[in-house]
Amino acid sequence: MIKLKSPDEIQAMREANRVVGKVLQMFRKEVVPGISTAKLDQMGEELCRSLGAVPGFKGYGGFPYATCCSVNEQVVHGFPNKHSLKEGDIISLDFGAVLDGFNGDAAITLPVGEVSKKATALMKATEASLYAGIDQMKVGNRLGDISNAVQKRAESAGFSVVRQFVGHGIGRKLHEDPQVPNFGPKGRGVLLKEGMVLAVEPMINEGTWEVAVLDDGWTAVTVDGKLSAHYEHTVAITKDGPMILSLP
Repeated sequence: MIKLKSPDEIQAMREANRVVGKVLQMFRKEVVPGISTAKLDQMGEELCRSLGAVPGFKGYGGFPYATCCSVNEQVVHGFPNKHSLKEGDIISLDFGAVLDGFNGDAAITLPVGEVSKKATALMKATEASLYAGIDQMKVGNRLGDISNAVQKRAESAGFSVVRQFVGHGIGRKLHEDPQVPNFGPKGRGVLLKEGMVLAVEPMINEGTWEVAVLDDGWTAVTVDGKLSAHYEHTVAITKDGPMILSLP
């Protein structure tokens, strides 16, 4: 059942998501060659707690870290570790926070130093596909309008859309109804209503859309070893259009 949020609940979610936005803003400054994903995870958790929130992912479903750190061919749910990032890598950082009982959730993909033209194009297309989907988050549209806009923008740039992982509703629980695919025909799915809050998160691959999960049970990778990028915002649907909650 889809839970519509009141204006007061949306404001509470804005505060939780503001924490996430600040953590991601910090990551933008700290991602450089030589830093480890373990250090980024530590810094993210420390900043989150200093802002009065608790990490939303740590312990969720057994996930052992505060941050999903997915490097290069890793699509999502990558484990932080002690290995240093290298010049030319790209890293997807997905972070969640809980504040006053409400969840925030967002993700970005960042370059590590100078990266290839293909990596830059992939990141730009993935971010553009996120905003194409957000543009469709209007009262009276259908869920499929979001999905189709994401898919159309990503595929028009020559990339593929991951099917195995999708966006989701969000509120007092990290994952609520409905699921938000990043692919599919427009004009289908549930009617978008004022008070819906959705985490829209395209995961876009350089090569095939197919992914596999590693033996750790979490880390998803592209089956062809090519790059993947991931962007996400938590967005409320209001009578005036979409309101992005996860900005710093």
